[in-house]
Amino acid sequence: MLKKAFVWLTVCALGAMSCQSKPTDKTAAAADKNAETPAATPGGKIDNAAIMARKQVPVVCYHQIRDWKATDSKNAKDYIIQIAAFKEHIKLLADSGYHTILPDQLYAYLTTGAPLPKKPIMLTFDDTDLDQFTIANPTLKKYGFKAVYFVMTVSIGRPHYMTADMVKKLSDEGNVIGSHTWDHHRVDKYSHNSTLKIIGKNGKITTRPVDDWVTQIDKPTKKLEEITGKKIDYFAYPFGVWKKPVLPEFQKRGFKIAFQLADKRDPDYPLMTVRRILDSGYWSTKTFGNSVRNSF
Repeated sequence: MLKKAFVWLTVCALGAMSCQSKPTDKTAAAADKNAETPAATPGGKIDNAAIMARKQVPVVCYHQIRDWKATDSKNAKDYIIQIAAFKEHIKLLADSGYHTILPDQLYAYLTTGAPLPKKPIMLTFDDTDLDQFTIANPTLKKYGFKAVYFVMTVSIGRPHYMTADMVKKLSDEGNVIGSHTWDHHRVDKYSHNSTLKIIGKNGKITTRPVDDWVTQIDKPTKKLEEITGKKIDYFAYPFGVWKKPVLPEFQKRGFKIAFQLADKRDPDYPLMTVRRILDSGYWSTKTFGNSVRNSF
């Protein structure tokens, strides 16, 4: 049943939403004037208005990196960037003078105004696909780039996904591992008092209470900390979907930044709604470059 559920969730992840970029927040217009204004007071309180006023840093999201198959749907192709195109897009970033940054740098910039390298960009990968290790990582290494890998722990060690050793190797090489739930359930559907249905071998259905936040967030995050030997401070929402009532739960769990996709940031929780754009499988290299420049 778990295998069927996982396949269904993966299909839903490809077709459930469009991740095209939207106009940038109007509040970013005053970014340059506020770039060096601290957004965290000595007491640790975050100044959300100061964070919203900073110029946003381009953050790009990837899922699968492979050539299209005849069985891929139109929606699925939006999430699958073909190998040659991926390599061309990364080369464009390098040739254009971009420097990859990691989440700690972004957090310091947003909260304290810490300087960033010229033309900063963050590259992120969701869902633990094997091609992120076998294709993306060697391509990034060629240009001295680092990235963030948001791992869905149910997939670790399964066919076509990374193993725990691969996840650790990425971390050891200076990349950042982030949390991406256990099996990709939407965070806005979580409850502290859910009921899990269990179907026995005889077909009999039993139930037991579960806390979705423990199952989907706490346990997977702890597992990633055990694999990497490092604290996991960053999270990416499945499908990019979030709703305001859940944001305090992520703050309470100590995440420094939570990444969505292209929706506007929440002015009360800007660190929990950092924007990304999807590098679409339909984009040419020119379209990708224009989107990076104009979407943030």
